[in-house]
Amino acid sequence: MTTISSTSSSSGTTNDSATSTVPTSTGTTASATSASDSSASTSTTATGSATEALLSELGVSGNINATSLADELSQAEYSGQVDQLNSQNSTLTTQISEASTLMNMTSSLASSLDSLITAGQLSSAPQIANSAVATVSAGTTTGSGTTTLEVDTLAQGQTIASPTIASSTGDVGSGSLTITFGTIAGSAFTAGSASPVTIAVAQGSTLSDVATAINAAGAGVTAYVANNADGQQLVVTGPQGAANAFTISATQDATDPGLAQFAWSPDTTADPGSGSTLAAAATDASYVLDGVQRTSASNSITDAAPGISLNLTGTNQGSPTTISFTDPTQAITSGMNDLVSALNAIVTQLNTDTAAGAALDNDPGARALQQALSGLSSTTVMPDATAGQPATLGDLGLTTNKDGTFTLDTSVLDKALQSNPTAVAGMFTTGVNGVYATIFNLSQAVNDPTNGDSLAGSVKDMQSQQTSLATQLSTISTEQTALRTQLVSQFAALNSTVTADKSTQSFLTQQVALWTNTTATTGG
Repeated sequence: MTTISSTSSSSGTTNDSATSTVPTSTGTTASATSASDSSASTSTTATGSATEALLSELGVSGNINATSLADELSQAEYSGQVDQLNSQNSTLTTQISEASTLMNMTSSLASSLDSLITAGQLSSAPQIANSAVATVSAGTTTGSGTTTLEVDTLAQGQTIASPTIASSTGDVGSGSLTITFGTIAGSAFTAGSASPVTIAVAQGSTLSDVATAINAAGAGVTAYVANNADGQQLVVTGPQGAANAFTISATQDATDPGLAQFAWSPDTTADPGSGSTLAAAATDASYVLDGVQRTSASNSITDAAPGISLNLTGTNQGSPTTISFTDPTQAITSGMNDLVSALNAIVTQLNTDTAAGAALDNDPGARALQQALSGLSSTTVMPDATAGQPATLGDLGLTTNKDGTFTLDTSVLDKALQSNPTAVAGMFTTGVNGVYATIFNLSQAVNDPTNGDSLAGSVKDMQSQQTSLATQLSTISTEQTALRTQLVSQFAALNSTVTADKSTQSFLTQQVALWTNTTATTGG
């Protein structure tokens, strides 16, 4: 390198002068200084202070601070490259931050809209007059109008109870119990398609041990121990629905009998004290909705009617109750205003980031988002809408301004709500079509790292560039360390040479002085 070459040339000139110039030490020093100055004037290094320090050390004492000089010179050699790479990395960091902010904003918008719709705040919500009969919630579709509900019977699971056992710690017998699911008609049992489950009961088992073994078997029933005035009973319950009836059969250890008391089937004819009894039969729910008789294996009924999901809690046979829907007009108007505000926050951030010279100026992902937002109001969100029904966000009053921001034309929204309230409410669902689906798809596109024209694709590319920069910086660091090591070695050798030459110079100076004094004395 130019710096090393210049310094090495200066050292050579100094050594020659010190060896050949004998008459006076002053002449030798001047010669060395002149050679060093000449070298410094032709050096191309940016570290003048390092070179001056070297010259000073050589000229005065011959003691070179090799480590300090090596540090300064090796850093100076690579400082330009390092600064340039760090500047590029800083720019990329800013770009990634701005792109990530926009990505998060679109995700948050989709998430917030989903929460509002899921909570039923932007659609007609069902409400029931008699809350003791059922609780109602919105279904997956939109409902309207008024309907009636009459519940004849609730769905329930089968429950059987064992005879009372006086001691909670007594051995109840050993062997196995087998549970079989099916249906019951009178005293006849028809096994279902599910395989029977057999539970082993070890010797010395208590009533509590039997309940634990049944629950651990995952047979589809729940067992527990119930206390009464005379002792304890084993209670076994199954899931709701007539198709979930079950029998329990016992295989007893001949030397340790007792499990037969937990057996049950609909044709049991044994005396009351020798087996379990039926506490509740497995039944389906029976109800009338919209004048139509229906049954359900569960009291929880999803989409029992458009916009209505039921959870039956009581009966009202002969006294039907009404289910109606709330008016979502105010909620939708408020929701549209919130949507416009959220979209404008994104547009404002995007406009700032894409201004001339800004972080995302000419970024393909940012441009793609701008294009998507510019066409948002005219995008069809309800492809199955019939003529006259709202099909775009523009039909709900969303308009796009010249700067890309949005405004809400409330007169257009009010007209849509008055003429097609059900259709407008139907646009606010979490289905594959609608306002939410459109915003969600926009957010997904923005956050898709496999798409090079998305913001996530831009971030992925920027992160790749940062990885490359880190590799380059690591390589430079390795080269700089190697150069520093080389310079320390060279300066240490130079220091030894200069020190030795100065020692010789001092000796010769002393000898010349001694000779001069001797001659003067003799001559006198």
